Amino acid sequence: LSPSLPSSRMAPLGRLLGLLMAACFTFCLSHQNREFALTNPEKSSTKETERKETKAEEELDAEVLEVFHPTHEWQALRPGQAVPAGSYVRLNLQTGEREAKLQYEDKFRNNLKGKRLNINTNTYTSQDLKSALAKFKEGAEMESSKEDKARQAEVKRLFRPIEELKKDFDELNVVIETDMQIMVRLINKFNSTSSSLEEKIAALFDLEYYVHQMDNAQDLLSFGGLQVVINGLNSTEPLVKEYAAFVLGAAFSSNPKVQVEAIEGGALQKLLVILATEQPLTAKKKVLFALCSLLRHFPYAQRQFLKLGGLQVLRSLVQEKGTEVLAVRVITLLYDLVTEKMFAEEEAELTQETSPEKLQQYRQVHLLPGLREQGWCEITARLLALPEHDAREKVLQTLGVLLTTCQDRYRQDPQLSRTLASLQAEYQTLASLELQDGEDEGYFRELLGSVDSLLKELR
Repeated sequence: LSPSLPSSRMAPLGRLLGLLMAACFTFCLSHQNREFALTNPEKSSTKETERKETKAEEELDAEVLEVFHPTHEWQALRPGQAVPAGSYVRLNLQTGEREAKLQYEDKFRNNLKGKRLNINTNTYTSQDLKSALAKFKEGAEMESSKEDKARQAEVKRLFRPIEELKKDFDELNVVIETDMQIMVRLINKFNSTSSSLEEKIAALFDLEYYVHQMDNAQDLLSFGGLQVVINGLNSTEPLVKEYAAFVLGAAFSSNPKVQVEAIEGGALQKLLVILATEQPLTAKKKVLFALCSLLRHFPYAQRQFLKLGGLQVLRSLVQEKGTEVLAVRVITLLYDLVTEKMFAEEEAELTQETSPEKLQQYRQVHLLPGLREQGWCEITARLLALPEHDAREKVLQTLGVLLTTCQDRYRQDPQLSRTLASLQAEYQTLASLELQDGEDEGYFRELLGSVDSLLKELR
C-alpha cells in the first residue's frame, strides 16, 4: 500500500492545480479569437494617428491664409488657400482635388485694377479680407448710386410728372365717348341741314366703321338712326346714296334684327330702284352689296325680292355694257341663294323636322322657277365667256346648281357646248403644267373637273 498524504497537505495542492488549469484556458481563448484580446493594435494606432492630425490642425494659425494666384489654366488648390473673387472652382472627379482658374483673364485684371491688396507677402489675414470686402462694397454702392442718378435723369427727360398730365387733361376737358354716343353724333351730323356734302359723307364713312359690330348696328335702331340712313337712299346726290348703301350693307350683314327693321323701313324697294335707274357704277356696287347683305339668310326678304321683280332688275343690270364686275357679283348672289335653300332642306331632312318655321319660309321662295322664267339659264351660260378664271369658276358653280332646272336649255345651246369644249382644252393644258410643277390637286385641275362634269351631264 502506498503511503497516503495527510489531508492538511492535499488542500493546497488542489488549489494550485485549479489555478494552472484556469491560466491555460484563458491563454487558449486569447489565441483563438483576437476580439477577446486585452488590446487591439490596429484601433490603437488609428486613434493615435487621428489625435496627431487633430493636434496638427489645431496648431495651424487660422488667421493666416495662403494666397492662391489663379491663371487662365486649371490649377490644383491646396488646403488652406483662399481663392480670389471671380475665379472658377471645380472638383476634378479623376484626381479628387479642387481646382481653380480665372473666369475671364482680362475681366479679372480689370476688376483687380486699383483694388489690389497692399501686401508684400504671399499671405494675408482675415482682417485684410474684411477691409477688402468693405472697399468692394463701397465701390459697388458708388457705381450703383451713379447709375440710379443717370436713370432718374433719363426718366425725367422722357416722361412728365403725373401732376402736369392731370393739369393738362383738365385744361383740355377731354370727354371719352361711347360707341352709342359717337353714332348719335354722326347721325345728327348727317341729318343736319346745315352740314355740307363733305361733312355728310364723312359722317357716313365713320358710321360704317361702327355698325360692323352687331351690337352697334342694333343700337342704331334704338334711336332711329337706321331709318335716317335708309332715307338717305332717296338723296339726289349719288355720293350720299353710295355711302348710305355702304352703311346699310355693313349693318345688315348677319344681323337678323336689323334685316327685319330694314324690310319694314322700305330699304329693299329703295335699293332696287337705284339698281334699276341710271347711277354711277361705284354707287351701284355699294347698293348691290347692301342688297346681298339684306337677302342672305333671310327667306322673307328673298320672297319680297321676287315679288318686287328683283330678278328682272338684276337681269337688266348684268346686260348693261361695262358691268361685268357687277355681273359676277350677281351670279355669286344667285348661287348663294340657291345653295342656301338646298342646305336648309337637307338640314331639315337630317333632323327629321317636317315643318320648321325657317324651312316653311324657304319653301315659299320659288327662286329656281323664277330664274328659268326670267332667262337666267341663258344669261349664266353667256357669262362663261368672261376671261378671268375666278369669274369662270363662279359661273361654272352656278351652272352646276342650275343644271337640274336648265338642263334641256343647256343641251339646246350650241354656243355653250363650244365654250365648254374650248375651256376643257385650255384647262387640260394648264392642269398638265400644274402636274409638272408637282401640284396634283391644283386650281386649274379643279376647274377642269367642273367643265368635264358639265360636259358629261349635257351629252
